[in-house]
Amino acid sequence: MTAVVEHNKNGGIKVSKPNRGQRILKGLLIGSAIFTVIGFFLMDYSGLDLAHAIPMTIDNLRQMFLSPSLNNTTWSSALWQVAITLSLAFLATILGAVISLFLAFGTAVNLSKPWISNTIKAVITVVRAVPTVLWVLIFAIAAGLGAVAAVIGMIFHSIAYLVKAYSEAFEEVDQGKIEALRATGSSYPHILFQVVVPQTKSFLISWTFLRFEINFGVAVAMGAAAGAGGIGYELFMASSFYYDMQEVGAITLIILAVAIILELIANRLKMAA
Repeated sequence: MTAVVEHNKNGGIKVSKPNRGQRILKGLLIGSAIFTVIGFFLMDYSGLDLAHAIPMTIDNLRQMFLSPSLNNTTWSSALWQVAITLSLAFLATILGAVISLFLAFGTAVNLSKPWISNTIKAVITVVRAVPTVLWVLIFAIAAGLGAVAAVIGMIFHSIAYLVKAYSEAFEEVDQGKIEALRATGSSYPHILFQVVVPQTKSFLISWTFLRFEINFGVAVAMGAAAGAGGIGYELFMASSFYYDMQEVGAITLIILAVAIILELIANRLKMAA
């Protein structure tokens, strides 16, 4: 980060040096770029025949996206599998959002005591640091691979994600209104559900639906990796079992279409809120 040049009120030039956060960010970006370049040189290219690999890749892409078709399943079955994947994502998001809402009340510094806020933040930071796939595998030990482990794993990570998002939205609420209600003797639930939630409603909807979109993508991956079923399992079978590039392309386009529809719905909900 370069120094910021400003003009003070006397017409002189004031130079602001980068702060500690900017220096850390700059170091992280430089480090990431260096490791990315080094990674390309450390890869083993001994078994790679570019003259053969490039034409095959182009042919696979042509089959996937220029002539997609469902050869081993039907459209009705594929759409039903999409519905299953959406259901898994919806269930994980709704349960995670409800739990996150109440935890966020205790996490927001303007609505809770400092020791409660710091404790919850520490826990959700640890939970959020563990990828969703690992949570699914952890719960698979107890519940077995399948939809149950996938949903519980997605709920765990959704809670860690949404608690942070919700609490930051609650902290933006005008503190004066909260203090005024406290002075009039309003109860804690009244303050939460009559002031805090209504003022942050649009943010809550946006963050929740964003998490739903993320969970849809995770549910697709878990369908293949954790045996959760849905369209992800069909994609896994088409690519690894049947090796049918046309079906892989068709399923990929279906998933892409659903993702676009979800994005449009999210925009509509945000405008309506």
